[in-house]
Amino acid sequence: MSGEKDLEQLKKEAAAKAKAAALAKMKAKEQGEAKEEAPAEDLDIAKQKAAAAAKAKAAALAKMKAKEQGEEKEETPAEDLDIAKQKAAAAAKAKAAALAKMKAKEQGEEKEEAPAEDLDIAKQKAAAAAKAKAAALAKMKAKEQGEEKEEAPAEDLDIAKQKAAAAAAAKAKAAALAKQSGESGGDDEKAKAIAAAKAKAAAAAKAKAAASAKAGGAAGDDEKAKAIAAAKAKAAAAAAAKAKAGGTVKAESAEAAKPSPNQPYLDKYIRVIEEHLGKDHIEDYYINNLSKDVPTLVAKPESYYKMAEFLKYNEQLGFDYLSELHGTDFETHMEVYVHLYSYKNSQSVALKVKIDRDGPTIDSLQPLWAGANWPECEAYDLLGIKFTNHPNLHRIMLGEEWIGHPLRKDYEPYDVEV
Repeated sequence: MSGEKDLEQLKKEAAAKAKAAALAKMKAKEQGEAKEEAPAEDLDIAKQKAAAAAKAKAAALAKMKAKEQGEEKEETPAEDLDIAKQKAAAAAKAKAAALAKMKAKEQGEEKEEAPAEDLDIAKQKAAAAAKAKAAALAKMKAKEQGEEKEEAPAEDLDIAKQKAAAAAAAKAKAAALAKQSGESGGDDEKAKAIAAAKAKAAAAAKAKAAASAKAGGAAGDDEKAKAIAAAKAKAAAAAAAKAKAGGTVKAESAEAAKPSPNQPYLDKYIRVIEEHLGKDHIEDYYINNLSKDVPTLVAKPESYYKMAEFLKYNEQLGFDYLSELHGTDFETHMEVYVHLYSYKNSQSVALKVKIDRDGPTIDSLQPLWAGANWPECEAYDLLGIKFTNHPNLHRIMLGEEWIGHPLRKDYEPYDVEV
């Protein structure tokens, strides 16, 4: 039969290959090459697999022959044929792998074979990753259905990370094995190894994403709250440190601050006034940093008019224009503020005077600057400050019958309906 011929042909080919391998070994040994012989166990395994494949094929041929002769025998299912084919292919692959190993050793290639234990570990890790994925999916499904289940602690995340790392290691080992067995496995084996590695990586990624999504629901709010609390604590600490160092910083900044550009003008005014009027007319003087660094002079009430007259008519000063005059109630006292300007020198100065609040009376500057007329009337109308020697001091906003002065801090309307 054709089957018997095929079996005989296979036996002949196997014998020829074994003979060729034996001759190659003898030749290598005769040439004195120090090479490590393939272990006897590999050859025995290869022989056993080849024998098993031959027996399976012979059994299949015998069954086919019996069927053709009409013998009543149970037919072999398609699964047995597939198994036989797979066994034969496996035997052929094992034989090819053994020959490739022998060839590699003969060529002096130093390659470290992956032990069987590594393969078992990789399989176990892949199985663990699959279980973790299934567990994560089950927990997510339970959470969506509203089941109240205890969230997995942080250890689960660590386990998931370890499993993902194990899956990645298995992928790397699989890739290394596929690379080592490139010559023996062929294109099919490479494709299978790559597909398996991709599947493991995808499973590990899904497991990690599921675990992160699971932990994100409960831990997300906590993490946000912790981050906000940490930011607040940091800001509070910075504010405390800033407040603690505030006194020193302010002192240093005050010392390091540059002098006002108007300081020379103020020094000039003080020098000229003291030379002509003496030191008894000025109560205080300073640079007003809150009002464009205006040089400010504080006159005594009895020297107020004389100081203003000197500021206008002195040739070195010449403040011929009054641009502003107003009064202010400080509750403890009242104050009149006058802003003067010199067109000749393009300089300005502020003149202040503090007066008694209970009887606010001060000299009028209207005889010196006509522009003081209406501002003094306004201060009289709203604050009750009386300016002596004013030509026509009267209310300009409220009627003469109005009771009280609205800009006083203690003002109370006489008519509550108004």
